[in-house]
Amino acid sequence: MDETTGTVTDTDTGGESEARRTLHRVFGYESFRGEQGAVIEHVVAGGDAVVLMPTGGGKSLCYQIPSLVRRGTGVVVSPLIALMQDQVDALRALGVRAGFMNSTQDFDERRSMEAQFLAGELDVLYLAPERLRLDSTLSLLARGEISVFAIDEAHCVAQWGHDFRPDYLALSVLGERWPDVPRIALTATATHATHEEITRRLGMPDAKHFVASFDRPNIQYRIVPKSEPKKQLLSFLKEEHAGDAGIVYCLSRNSTEKIAEYLCRNGVEAVPYHAGLDAGTRATHQARFLREEGLVVVATIAFGMGIDKPDVRFVAHVDLPKSVEGYYQETGRAGRDGEPSTAWMAYGLQDVVQQRKLIQGGEGDEAFRRRAASHLDSMLALCETVQCRRAQLLTYFGQEPTAPACGNCDTCLAPPETWDGTVVSQKLLSTVVRLKRERNQKFGAGQIIDILLGRKTAKVIQFDHDQLSVFGIGEELAEAEWRGVVRQLLAQGLLAVEGEYGTLVLTEESATVLGRERDVLLRKEPKKPTTRSSSSAGGAKGAKGKAAAADLPESAVPVFEALRAWRGATAKEQGVPAYVIFHDATLREIATLHPSSLAELGGVSGLGEKKLATYGEGVLEVLAQTPGGGAPASPEASAPAAPAASPAAAPTALVPASRPAAPVRAKAPVAPVPQHSDPEFGWDEEPPEYE
Repeated sequence: MDETTGTVTDTDTGGESEARRTLHRVFGYESFRGEQGAVIEHVVAGGDAVVLMPTGGGKSLCYQIPSLVRRGTGVVVSPLIALMQDQVDALRALGVRAGFMNSTQDFDERRSMEAQFLAGELDVLYLAPERLRLDSTLSLLARGEISVFAIDEAHCVAQWGHDFRPDYLALSVLGERWPDVPRIALTATATHATHEEITRRLGMPDAKHFVASFDRPNIQYRIVPKSEPKKQLLSFLKEEHAGDAGIVYCLSRNSTEKIAEYLCRNGVEAVPYHAGLDAGTRATHQARFLREEGLVVVATIAFGMGIDKPDVRFVAHVDLPKSVEGYYQETGRAGRDGEPSTAWMAYGLQDVVQQRKLIQGGEGDEAFRRRAASHLDSMLALCETVQCRRAQLLTYFGQEPTAPACGNCDTCLAPPETWDGTVVSQKLLSTVVRLKRERNQKFGAGQIIDILLGRKTAKVIQFDHDQLSVFGIGEELAEAEWRGVVRQLLAQGLLAVEGEYGTLVLTEESATVLGRERDVLLRKEPKKPTTRSSSSAGGAKGAKGKAAAADLPESAVPVFEALRAWRGATAKEQGVPAYVIFHDATLREIATLHPSSLAELGGVSGLGEKKLATYGEGVLEVLAQTPGGGAPASPEASAPAAPAASPAAAPTALVPASRPAAPVRAKAPVAPVPQHSDPEFGWDEEPPEYE
């Protein structure tokens, strides 16, 4: 025993660290993955750490195990009550003494939690950052024993970030008042600049930095030209994700409601979610998403952070995200279980115009607008690239891609054609110039394109634009192709939008094209959107159950379906989501191995002592009534269980490195969502919207 930290040493456990023993005993896993073990051992030893891991990479385990191994209570700063409640319930289901304090509790509940903390009866205590601005909270913490401070979603401290929360700026007080308590700051997304800002603002100059891979190889990234986004979305869902749970992101509240209604009318069960809905409706829709299979939530960015649902099969964007960071974090909510998932987006000219207008007309000083424009430029570059999208994403976050092509994004599966667009760019820019010089006029893309195509519309006739020398000089391209040219010139900074009506104007770089000083390489507009190949879809088409059983031996499929039916009934009885009982990956391994005793069942990855005691007999009863399954003694029969044994099966632990992007956050019974809003955590905060 180390008397300084109160931790059990390797010599006390025959060479195996207490952290590893806790991983197996509580979470049911044999080994850590990637940097997880190094992070945990460093924090257990008393060191500070800044951890960057992708969604599903196992961040929560990095502070949960130190909280269990070190003496005292681990205090976790979490920005969302939904996330707090979720993790507390998950830990309690695993036998961990966990609690939280926030404004959803009444006086007696809060006093009870305070008493448990002071009595040393809590392993983990979750707090909203706003709580730490209260002297009463700081006084309470000073009277107890703290093992570790964990600052989750640490990117919220970055003032230029997409999720900035002012209360995070005060968290440096933790290091000042408790210098001997290790701190760990964790986030799923951060550029190098944000990484440095987190370290500086939280006052952690001596922290050790751990950066895991940002790659999520099970997610297929696809961006399609936007034409009729509602119809495109419906086609995507029906053809590739029928019966799957997913999230559709929109920029405006109005869009979420219209698209949700449209999907429902066309046979896809969907609900809207945005800050303008009353608290009860939001809570109901969130609870349905967690508990029901196959529900689609159409939301603004007010939805998602804190939602720990492992089997989200797709994330779709019908509007352009404001930054690559936001896009990465939102798409990362798909496929936490490591199974094939899709990040799909419809992107068009109006997105670029609208985002540019929002930046120009939004709040903030010139520095803020420059930073917002820079974020948008990076997002546009990702949309317009002809190279591997995954490689570009990784490069943005400072990670060197392992290969120039990933084989699982649209640009790799169907490489786009490029063409020399110098001449057509000159024609378009010349039209903008002629209107300004000869008529002192500025117009939007629609009028410019009508002039180039030689269309004698009422507006063209009204302004005598058919008399311009550039009238009709662009008939070699169709309207959709011209819109693609405008969009790409905007993305490349060779054209800009101005004013409330989004009129087109030249930039400083425009002169280099008009003066024949540079060539313009453009991406050819595809004839139709790229679709997921059948081989990479992982059974995404068709019913959810069939997809979930796709990788099983034939003899194990009926066992798997019986286990799913038992899980569904048990979840309904307990009032929790089905995946809280067991993830599909765990059920697949059980169906394949077909254990006949609690001892054999205990060897399944992701089954800790508590879950084995709670559900073991029920599982064995199902297996006894359902003959079949794989042959445990046969390596061939057991092989499919290897991926299923990954932490994809249970949120909080990790798997062997051979399993890519397996989620690691443990998920257990989810308590009812509070039926009222909470001013403490800013659930309803959204960026400027348009209706």
